[in-house]
Parts: sequence; structure tokens; C-alpha cells
Amino acid sequence: MTIVVVGAGPAGLSAAIELRRRGVGPVLVADRETEAGGVPRHCFHTGFGLRDRRRVMTGPAYARALAAAAVRAGAELRLGTTVTCFDAAHAVTLTSGRGVETVRAAAVLLATGCRERPRAARLIPGDRPAGVMTTGELQQRVYLGHERLAGRALVVGAEHVSFSAAVTLAHAGARVVALVTEYERQQSYAAFRLGAALRWRVPVWTGSAIGLVTGRGRLAGVEVADVRTGAARFVPCEVVVFTGDWIPDHELARRAGLAMDPGTRGPVVDTRLETSAPGVFASGNLVHAAETADIAALSGRHAARHIAAALGAGGPDAAGPGAARPDAGTGAGRVPIRVEPPLRWISPNAIASAASLVPPPLGRFVLRSQEFRRLARLEVRQDGRLLARSRVTRLVPERPVHLRAAWLARVDPAGGPVRVISRGAVALRLSGWVQARGRRR
Repeated sequence: MTIVVVGAGPAGLSAAIELRRRGVGPVLVADRETEAGGVPRHCFHTGFGLRDRRRVMTGPAYARALAAAAVRAGAELRLGTTVTCFDAAHAVTLTSGRGVETVRAAAVLLATGCRERPRAARLIPGDRPAGVMTTGELQQRVYLGHERLAGRALVVGAEHVSFSAAVTLAHAGARVVALVTEYERQQSYAAFRLGAALRWRVPVWTGSAIGLVTGRGRLAGVEVADVRTGAARFVPCEVVVFTGDWIPDHELARRAGLAMDPGTRGPVVDTRLETSAPGVFASGNLVHAAETADIAALSGRHAARHIAAALGAGGPDAAGPGAARPDAGTGAGRVPIRVEPPLRWISPNAIASAASLVPPPLGRFVLRSQEFRRLARLEVRQDGRLLARSRVTRLVPERPVHLRAAWLARVDPAGGPVRVISRGAVALRLSGWVQARGRRR
């Protein structure tokens, strides 16, 4: 029976390649776009493919290479095709210019990726003029549509993609006035800010928020408010780009009734990347918005290995120790993984008892923080037992934190939820002092 992969981005294409390599198929990859490759198609900067293809490529070259490899492997690409729903029996409904078609699948992989929240979703008041967009729209207009964007531009956000948006705006002929973030500092690496400051002389306005958009027909400017004092000023500009604030493209997963994680806002997945529905897997930025393209690709490859194992294909090493059973994704016997503030989410976010020894992609969990924290240490606990403690690390909002998965073997499948806690240096010293005092008593 056919394996249906929803999404022809790095995760979906990499999964299709791996499935075919393991002799699983036929594999059908459906995507609503007219070209395969996902977001990298309109990211003209370099840096793609390092972890999965062992070379550095531009976004379009990386997208073309993945699509060509999938076709050579024997996967069928259905472009301009939307998967509107699927049921518990894996009957997948495809809608395209050819009409509506139902495909009965042996397994389904959701690799629908993520998107940035647009202005409307961020509840920014004001007029509705032209010139307000997200980074994805900006890159498509500039690199695919070859548009010029003259005038002043403001970038909302100060994470990795925000600096990328500033580079794209400069390439299109705009003058970037500033990057604006509500946080007390930028969330990207210092080298990014230094490069923007030296090469394009772009300042970062921290502790600032967009309060009002003004312009009839064409954008005239925005109101920028200080989040501490509330003082506002008007900043004239012709373009505003909203960056970051990622949300998974989870509509199909929700419509199918999959268990959803309130932190990631994507489907709950275990370390095999299987969802709460048997035979339905999810990978890439649908489950960890937003990691780099090569990390998403490796996630798709990981899911493919476990799909092959669940179907009894790919040989004895298809998934390593604790290979998936076809019925292992029911949610019964699963141990949820939860985080406590300032941590926001963790992915994968469940452990199936049958997969307690199966590591997640790259042997590590991905976390996000909602606050800046220095000298933080992560602790993994279950029912009061300490399972693991990480090295001292730094927490930065919108920047990934990784937690090695060596502690999985110590999880009690019949126990309560696994909790990941952040403890600062002071809290650890205080905890040690209290324990010592208790021993003296």
C-alpha cells in the first residue's frame, strides 16, 4: 500500500527518499505548492544542507537537490495538490485541479512545516495598507517575483530570521530603519547583530513594540511604543515585515483529531515521531517550529526509518533498539514529557513504552524558553526521581536548547509524567544549602 507524505519541504522529501531507500513504497508526496522544496526555494542565502547533505548550498539549490533525489528514488510528487483530510483507516483525500481523489495509505507522514504569524494574528491595530508582510511573503516577492522595494523598512523581531529579512530588504533596495523587539535584547547570535550593524548600519530597538499601523492605500508608518514606559513615537516607513513568532501548519492534524501539544501547538509525538493515531507520523517544523531546514530534513529521515520498521520493512536495523510496532501509537502506555516555566515546550513530547530506548532525532530533545536565563541547568525528573541533569547552559527566547536523551532508559513506563525543569545557579546553591541543613538536623 502507498505511503502518503503530506508536504514537499525538506522533511517530507527527505522522508520520501529514505522510505524508498529502505524499499518501502510506493510513496506519494503531496504539496499544495506548484514547486517542491518548501521554504528554501525562496531563501537565496547560503548555509543549507550542511548536516544532511554534507555540503553548504543556497536555499534554491538545496530545494532542487532534494526534489531531484526524491524523484530519482522513485517517489511520486503530486504538486498543486492539497490533502484536505484523512481518517483512522488512513483514507487520504487529495484535492487538485484534477478533482478529488481518495488514496488508501499504509501510513501517513505529516510534514506540513510552519509559518510566521501575520499582523492580523498578532492583533496589531490600525489601517490595512499595502506594504505589510511576513518574511515568507517578502522573500517570495523579492527572490521569486524579482520585486524592488524602495523606501524605509521596519523589521518586527530580532531573531535569526529577522536578520535574514533585513538582508533581503537591503537586496531589494529598501533602507532598513531598525529591528524592533519586545525583549530586552536580540535573540540571535552576536555575530548577526554585529554584521547588521557594520554592513547595513541597522540598529536593534529592544524593549519596543508595534502599537499602530497607519496609512491609507499605502503604508505611511507605524507607532512604536516603549514596553517599560508606554511612551510612543511615530516611525515613518513604507514597508513593515513581521518575522518569527512561528506556528505549525497544524490544521490537518487538528482536523484528523490528533492529540495536540499546547506548547509546540503541533501534534504530540513520541521519540519515533509517531502521533496519537496508529500509523500516523509527524516530522520537521510541524513538531518543532522553527528549526533549520537540515534539522527538519533529518527529522523526516528519522520518521521514515520508524515508518519502515512499523511496516516490517527496511531490514532489522530499520529503527534500532525498540523498533516501533504498527499499533504502538495509540497513546495507551505513553509517558508525557512536560516542561515548567521559563521553558515553553519540548519536542518530542511523549515516550511510548515500546520505544523507551528509541532516541529522538539526532539523539536529543529540542526545547524553547520564554525568558532569558544565564547559568541555567536542566533537570529531568519523574515522580521525584532525578533522571538526568544537563550542563550549564544559556536560555534565549526563540533559540533552541538541546537536551541529550541518554536518560530515556531510566524512565518508568508505568510512572507519571516526565518533567524538565530549569534551575538557575542561585536556585541550585539554595537547594544544596537547604538539603545540607536538613541533613544536619
